Amino acid sequence: MQAGTVVEQPTVGGIFRSVMPVRWGELDALNHVNNAVYFRYFEEARIHMFREAGIELPSARNVVLAHASCDFLKPVLYPATVVVSLALVRVGRSSMELEASLECHDTPGVVYARGKNIIVAIDAASEKSSPWTADELAKFSRCFVVKATS
Repeated sequence: MQAGTVVEQPTVGGIFRSVMPVRWGELDALNHVNNAVYFRYFEEARIHMFREAGIELPSARNVVLAHASCDFLKPVLYPATVVVSLALVRVGRSSMELEASLECHDTPGVVYARGKNIIVAIDAASEKSSPWTADELAKFSRCFVVKATS
């Protein structure tokens, strides 16, 4: 990259949304979505985010999950369609912090779970962190939607 070149950055606060059905097999003995499945929903949303950005994984570069957390606020019951929102909190040299929230399609605005994910780009051969490329940052910038303010 040449000096003075402006790199398009994804906007902090931008949101990526992913919609997925709850499957009957994801329920626990109490007929709620099993707690471990919330992490799968967040994972699936991250994969959808990379696909929508047009970033192929795995490749010569990979992305690893460095942190995952989830606060379970309300049980999700079957049948349902969940909406996972990933809000961009921070973009580091090789990392990205995302706040995840899970709602049900039929009850917008009701948050069932909140979490945090930190992902890190790595070189597949060395398995060491590797800075985001200008191309990747530009692709992510088109992936995260910024809400209009009124």
